Amino acid sequence: MGHIIIGTIISYPIALAMTVTTENNTEKKTWTDAELMALSSEGHRYELVNNELVDMGLAGAEHGYIACILISVLGGYIRQNKLGMICDSSTAFALNNGNRRSPDISFVRRERLQGLKRPPQGFFPGSPDLAVEILSPANTVAEIHDKIVEYFANDTRLVWLIHPDEKYILVYRSPQPEKLLGATDMLTGEDVVPGFTMPVAELFAEWDF
Repeated sequence: MGHIIIGTIISYPIALAMTVTTENNTEKKTWTDAELMALSSEGHRYELVNNELVDMGLAGAEHGYIACILISVLGGYIRQNKLGMICDSSTAFALNNGNRRSPDISFVRRERLQGLKRPPQGFFPGSPDLAVEILSPANTVAEIHDKIVEYFANDTRLVWLIHPDEKYILVYRSPQPEKLLGATDMLTGEDVVPGFTMPVAELFAEWDF
């Protein structure tokens, strides 16, 4: 596959390292899941990366609008066919390297939910089978690369990376993009969300009201 050109970097999420000072030395704080969940409830969304808090900031209207469209269509299909669990960006996943990551949209197959009657209240262990990331003006494909690598090092089998400005979706089956979908293409769930299809254009359509 040819190289895919990535846009320029505008800015990055802010990493917040907290230290604890004792009489003899200063050491980095170790965050518990309970502490992270309490922080997120204060109006910010954090990820834990290499034991440092990363404030993911707030998304703009376009980002949230695209997420809602896809959650509505994909979530309706998943629920109708009882395929598993779909979650929004407030949901964190406990990865095997200790990081806590939050995709914009995530899907976990029902086979991994056996024995559960409801979603767990804490962070879900591992990564989602499908992870969806939507680029905002404050980040780029290059910035999210490490996140995608971590997803595939856990349980992820499919990643959709949505670029609203350029109106395309990068599809990953490994840490490197497999294909680029434009406005005339169909987005499919492949073998991860079997039977799901959606015109890419629906995510980027202009309003007609």
